[in-house]
Amino acid sequence: MHTLKSGLNEAAGWLFYLILLMLLALALPRTIFDPDSKNFIFLIGIVGIWRYSMGAMHFLRGTLFLYVVYPYYRRKLRKLGSAADPSQVFLLVTSFRIDALTTSMVYRSVIQEAIACGYPTTVVCSIVELSDELLIKSQWSKLNPPERVKLDFVRIPGTGKRDGLAYGFRAISRQLPNADAVVAVVDGDTVLAEGVVKKTVPWFKLFPNVGGLTTNEFCEVRGSYIMSEWHKLRFAQRHINMCSMALSKRVLTMTGRMSVFRASVVTDPEFITDVESDFLEHWRLGRFQFLTGDDKSSWFSLMRLGYDTFYVPDAAINTVEHPPEKSFIKASRKLMFRWYGNNLRQNSRALRLGPKRMGWFTTLVLFDQRVSMWTCLLGLAVAIIASFKYSLAFLLMYLLWIGITRLILTLLLSVSGHRIGPAYPLILYYNQIVGALVKIYVFFRLDQQSWTRQNTKLDRGLASFTQRFNTWSSRAMTFSASSVFIAALLALV
Repeated sequence: MHTLKSGLNEAAGWLFYLILLMLLALALPRTIFDPDSKNFIFLIGIVGIWRYSMGAMHFLRGTLFLYVVYPYYRRKLRKLGSAADPSQVFLLVTSFRIDALTTSMVYRSVIQEAIACGYPTTVVCSIVELSDELLIKSQWSKLNPPERVKLDFVRIPGTGKRDGLAYGFRAISRQLPNADAVVAVVDGDTVLAEGVVKKTVPWFKLFPNVGGLTTNEFCEVRGSYIMSEWHKLRFAQRHINMCSMALSKRVLTMTGRMSVFRASVVTDPEFITDVESDFLEHWRLGRFQFLTGDDKSSWFSLMRLGYDTFYVPDAAINTVEHPPEKSFIKASRKLMFRWYGNNLRQNSRALRLGPKRMGWFTTLVLFDQRVSMWTCLLGLAVAIIASFKYSLAFLLMYLLWIGITRLILTLLLSVSGHRIGPAYPLILYYNQIVGALVKIYVFFRLDQQSWTRQNTKLDRGLASFTQRFNTWSSRAMTFSASSVFIAALLALV
C-alpha cells in the first residue's frame, strides 16, 4: 500500500511539473519557438555551452565506464580468482556523537561483513565514549565471530575525526600489516551493504598503482521529503561523476563514508600527517589548519605520493543522514558550506601538481570547479538584466529553458541506477544557483570551517587586528569580484 501511494504521488508530481512547463510555454510569444526568429529559445543556451559541455563529457565518460570499461575490468579480476585476495583486512570505524540506533546498525553491518568476507579481519573501533564501547561489545557477543576476526579499540579525546583516523592508522601500524593487507575506513553513520568488502579489496591486486578506492552510496535521510530528495539527487550525480573520473583513475575524493586503502598507504607517516594535520598557506589569510575535509586530504596525499584512485560502482554502502537543521534551506546551506570549502581548499594545491601528474581531463575538471561558481550564475543574471532592459519575456524564456533542460538532466540521471523523482529538476536548479552563491562566499573565506554534527568551529587564536583584517578583506574581495561580474554582464547585455 505504501509503495502504491508513493508511486501515485510521484506520478502526480511529474504531471504537475509538465503542466507548469506547458503553461509557461503558452505564456510566451510564438516567435520564441521559431528557429528563424532572433528570439528563438535555444539561443539562450549559448551562455551555458561550457557548463553543458562539461556535463556532457562527464555523462558520456561515466556511462562508458559503468557499462563498458568496468565490466571488462571485473572480468579480468575474476580471472585472478583467489590470487587477488589480500592476506589481511582491517575495518577502521570512527564514531563520535552518533545516536545509539545508528551506531548499532553500523557496527552490526561491519562485524557481519568481517565474518562473511572470509579473510583474516580486524575491526578497529576509534571511539570517544564508553557507551559506544559497551554497545559494540554487545553486538560482538551476539554475532559471535570466528577466531580469524578480531576486535581492537582505540580510545581518543573528542578532538575531531582527523585525530580519530590518525590514532586508528597508528594502531594498525603497530600490528605490522603485511605488504598486501588492505584497510577500509568506515564512517560511524555508514551501514555496509552485503558483500561490499569482497567487492572492493581485490582491486588492489589488479591495479598495482591504485592507492585508494571508494564506493557507491545510497542514503536514508532522517528529515523532510525535500531534504531526502536533495540527498538522493546528490548521490545520483556523484555516481556518474565518480564513474567519469574512474575512467582516468583520478577519482577526486576518498569519501569519508567508506574508502579502502592499501595498508602500506595508511601506515605511511607522511599520509598519516597529511590526514591528521593538513593545513593551507594562504597569501591573504595566512596559515590555518584544516578542521573538516579529511576525505579531500587523504585524496590529495595519494595524488602527491604518486598513487592512482579508483571507484567500484557495484559496491554499495547505505548512509544515515541527519540534517543539521530542520529547515531545508538552512541545512542545505550549512552542508554546502562545508563540502565546497573542503573542495576549494584542496583545489589550488591539486592544480599545482600539473597535468603531467593529474592528467589533462582532471586538470580541466579542477579548473572548472574554480570557474563554475560564476558560470552557473551567468544565465540567470543575463536573463534578469535583459528582462529589465528589454522585456519580461526574456526571463520567462530563461525559466522555460531551465525547466526543459533540468527535466532532461534528471531523465539522464536514471542511467546511474539511482531512483529519480519529480522534485529533482527544481532541486538541480536550486543547487546550481544557491551552490554557486555559497561557493563564492566560501572562496574568499577558506579559513572559516565548522562541523555540522559536532557544531565545532576552527579557532585560530588570531590577534584582533589580524582577525578584523581577514574579515574585512574577505568582504571587500567578495564585493569587488561580484561588482566586476555584474559590470561585465551589464556591458555585454
